[in-house]
Amino acid sequence: MRRPPIFPSLLFFLSTLFSYSIGGDILTPTQPLTDGQTLISAGRIFELGFFSPANSNNRYVGIWYHKVSVQTVVWVANRQHPISERKGNLSITANGTLIITDQNSTTIWSSGSSGLANPVAQLLDTGNLIIRQTSDDTHDPNSFAWQSFDHPTDTLLPSMKLGWNLTSHLNRNLTAWTSSSDPAPGYYSMAMDIQGDPEIFLWNGAHRVWRAGPWVGQRFSGVPEMKTYSMFKFDFVNDQDEIYYSFNIFNESIISRLIVNQSGVTQRMVWLEQSQMWSIFWFAPKDQCDNVSPCGPFGVCDPNNSPICDCLQGFEPKSPTNWALRDGSEGCKRKTARDCRNGTDGFVTVSDAKLPDTSGSTVDMSLNLDQCRAKCLTNCSCTAFASAKTSGDGCIIWTTELTDLRVFGFGGQDLYVRVAAADLGSASDHSHRNDIIAVVVGSVLGILLLGFICCCFWKKKKRTRRQAQSTLGSVSFASNYIDESTEGRELELPLFDLGTIAAATNNFSIQNKLGEGGFGPVYKGKLGDEQEIAVKRLAKTSVQGLDEFKNEVMLIAKLQHRNLVRLLGCCVQGEERMLIYEYMPNRSLDAFLFDKAKAALLDWRTRYHIIVGIARGILYLHQDSRFRIIHRDLKASNILLDKEMNPKISDFGMARIFGGDETEANTRRVVGTYGYMSPEYAMDGIFSVKSDVFSFGVLVLEIISGKKNRGIYLSHRHVNLLGHAWSSWKEGNGLDLVDDSIVHSFPVSEALRCIKVGLLCVQEHPEDRPTMSSVVLMLGSENTPLPDPKQPGFVSTKGPLEIDSSSSKQDSLTVNGLSVTIFEGR
Repeated sequence: MRRPPIFPSLLFFLSTLFSYSIGGDILTPTQPLTDGQTLISAGRIFELGFFSPANSNNRYVGIWYHKVSVQTVVWVANRQHPISERKGNLSITANGTLIITDQNSTTIWSSGSSGLANPVAQLLDTGNLIIRQTSDDTHDPNSFAWQSFDHPTDTLLPSMKLGWNLTSHLNRNLTAWTSSSDPAPGYYSMAMDIQGDPEIFLWNGAHRVWRAGPWVGQRFSGVPEMKTYSMFKFDFVNDQDEIYYSFNIFNESIISRLIVNQSGVTQRMVWLEQSQMWSIFWFAPKDQCDNVSPCGPFGVCDPNNSPICDCLQGFEPKSPTNWALRDGSEGCKRKTARDCRNGTDGFVTVSDAKLPDTSGSTVDMSLNLDQCRAKCLTNCSCTAFASAKTSGDGCIIWTTELTDLRVFGFGGQDLYVRVAAADLGSASDHSHRNDIIAVVVGSVLGILLLGFICCCFWKKKKRTRRQAQSTLGSVSFASNYIDESTEGRELELPLFDLGTIAAATNNFSIQNKLGEGGFGPVYKGKLGDEQEIAVKRLAKTSVQGLDEFKNEVMLIAKLQHRNLVRLLGCCVQGEERMLIYEYMPNRSLDAFLFDKAKAALLDWRTRYHIIVGIARGILYLHQDSRFRIIHRDLKASNILLDKEMNPKISDFGMARIFGGDETEANTRRVVGTYGYMSPEYAMDGIFSVKSDVFSFGVLVLEIISGKKNRGIYLSHRHVNLLGHAWSSWKEGNGLDLVDDSIVHSFPVSEALRCIKVGLLCVQEHPEDRPTMSSVVLMLGSENTPLPDPKQPGFVSTKGPLEIDSSSSKQDSLTVNGLSVTIFEGR
């Protein structure tokens, strides 16, 4: 089980033990700040003083959060000039200059003169250190002569500005620490490029690493998920005086910061009060296509394709040889020159795009999209155009090469690329030729594969089982199968031959069998001397079947998160279909929850840790993975536990990918597990991220109560866990829900908060349920106010519906014309 970081907290405690506040948030010329003293802002939110980074004895003046147990420094004054002994001083001179002196009284850092006659320095609750007049009692946050916010280090706090003051030529940017023990400016920085349509770049020295894209209203073009961050308010100002980006948080109890770390990653961090740790809410770059222009000019990057680079319609690789070697840096060139004289050019649309680099573009907010198109056609240099805002307002025109162009699975924009008339139909023609080639090649390969399979069976009779299992031809066949089943996508997934897996599982012996579910039996195995594995073997009578097997291979092979089970490889040989996972020694959550003897092993801390871990895993699937994924079968038996009781979401056989701006989908075949399906999915076949939220809510209530939800299809609500939880909550007896095995040892407020979150997640109407990003924040911060839950989603059919869950692993029924297949948990 993961616990709060005790050692950093202990260091923080010891450092504060030998420090003390000088009595407020003000520093005057007559009272310097010595090493060991601190300033604390009026609301006791931030603290300023001398500190030493981890594994360093050097002393720096910095600002950190006062109430956060893990000392988190957000600003450093003398980051390039440390003091070697604990004898430093911070003072403000009579002319309003902040200075830091070392043990020899030598000035090692200075803020520069402010020209004030009666100055004081003050630490504000925003984390901003300002120099102002002593007589200034207006408390105007803009009434100051100098501020630390104009000189950020590696952290952007709420209300800080990242960008330019065009009047003073001040450029406010973030620069990473050199290392965790050295706050000196490192290689990586984040800054605003104000050429053309302004953009924020992440830099490694003079090399551009990542680009946020232009501001398109409510978000950056390269960060489409920003529009879902309902707890943040983002601002982008672009006028004659300033060009900057800033953010604020609607709920002041939430602590969040944006940083650039020494590894070259920019991260939005959120402090989780309950677990006393920082959580990564967002980060960039996320994938290969987030790197600046991996596919060169006029190349488009799609992380879900293999290879990731393709040329825009009407373009071809500049260097076919390098392109074949998957080096797309040289990009693409036009197949046909543009025809500006006769005006025959047209446009091809790139959907869900991150707009290309706008450093050389022009913006006219007075034009609509049709006027933008006409203006592009009249300019012989125009290469593309797009709306300046996602609302459709304004016009961006490119007259240079299109670089750093990528597409998203959802949330991008339409980009209109200018091509010659001869190339306007090239995509469909190319696709038609590919279809013909695919049919011919597929037929030939089908005959060859059939002959190959027959040959394998014939040889199998003449060889021993082990010899047949280890043939190279089997691996080759598996490779062909995977290529076919994934439509040519490169999975980078190891293929195991049947002999290896049979040997690892003692020939699938009953002693190695861990259990059985809808997919088939699961066996424990061991590869070599150390690596333990779990093998899911597709049964011939599997209720999931081959489609679900392919689905799981395609999805989970591309997913990586600490709260998702790791797929190590697969085996496809003859009629065998197997998935090889990392072994989870504590098996599945249901084996603990619904067993009275084992339930006592799950104390409150462990249960809470499991709830938060599952929430983070689902958030990754919904928001931060390469795809937006709806799991559709979240349940206790699909939550596996490693040796430290960390939860891992498993079984992606029924998962679905959402693309574009798709928010929900409809199916005629409902598949899922009895007791976990949301009403709109069970009754109408409608599923969305809110369907998974509902399932998560059921899981939360099960984890807290240790009782299994007997289903949402029962007409008697008092025998339903959701009904029992709702009734208890309404009557003010929410704690009655807590499992008897932990009833004497749990924090009441935290338990009630988790119960309330669970009830919010299982509300009847999807729009009332929170998103998983909100759930993670609600679980992690005791100061985040929670709305009152509405009635859970009970489903009643027109006639009586009875399912004996103890006698069948699968039940099928018809509800409102839908085919409903219900699987029981393993």
